[in-house]
Amino acid sequence: MIYFLSDAHLGSLAIERGYAHQKKLIDLLEEMSKDAVSIYILGDTFDFWFEYFIHDKSKRQYSPFCKELRKLAKKGIHVHLFAGNHDLWTFGGLSHLTDAEVHFEPCTIKRYGKTLYLAHGDGILPEDWETYYPSRVRRKIRRFMFLRKVFHSPTLQFFFRCLPPKIGNYFGYNWAKRSRLKEIANPCPYKGEHKEELVLFAKEQEKQGNHRDYYIFGHRHIDLDLQIANNSRVVILGDCFQQWTYAKLDNHGRLTMHTYEQ
Repeated sequence: MIYFLSDAHLGSLAIERGYAHQKKLIDLLEEMSKDAVSIYILGDTFDFWFEYFIHDKSKRQYSPFCKELRKLAKKGIHVHLFAGNHDLWTFGGLSHLTDAEVHFEPCTIKRYGKTLYLAHGDGILPEDWETYYPSRVRRKIRRFMFLRKVFHSPTLQFFFRCLPPKIGNYFGYNWAKRSRLKEIANPCPYKGEHKEELVLFAKEQEKQGNHRDYYIFGHRHIDLDLQIANNSRVVILGDCFQQWTYAKLDNHGRLTMHTYEQ
């Protein structure tokens, strides 16, 4: 089996009982390890992750999770971690701590006779995205894309790395907390087949002849499995802090969605 999950947001100040949350995620990975060949974690594993020039003692809170990923690697299970918009600031440390392969860009893989496009999902838009939305929504998307560009700036990342971890983490975790509380209070549901950016992107790819059997994303915190063309589906994985949804691909190439309940 190959498993896909996303958006655990470990360490979030908006999620109560953080240790129990981490323990449940570890239990889910343990369950997957019974028959897993590979596990793909498609971004926002942490609510905020930044690697400073100065040693950051606060990373110790994630030791159980990192230890679990190393344990999976020792079993021969290939673990892939995708950088999301909350945890893209790793400069080699996360890979060292977890023995996982870290991805910073979307990738296309072939497994069990199927082609899969994998990405966290932030910043992914169809080329003509502006034609689908009114001006209010376009402004919101442009603000997000500008902020994303700021977060990916090597120059700004360098200066932020110079901060003492206590200061950087205070800013980062509280910024993420506001985002999480805003989402919980006012969630953005599925926008529909003709408005959901990730669905529109996948449809555009199919029209351009870039066929994939499955387009798998995180980021949106919605549970979606939608057929968009013959032999082509868009899957959005939900999350691993409220919904606890994930997908698995069996050795016949069948992808199914599941909910984890202890």
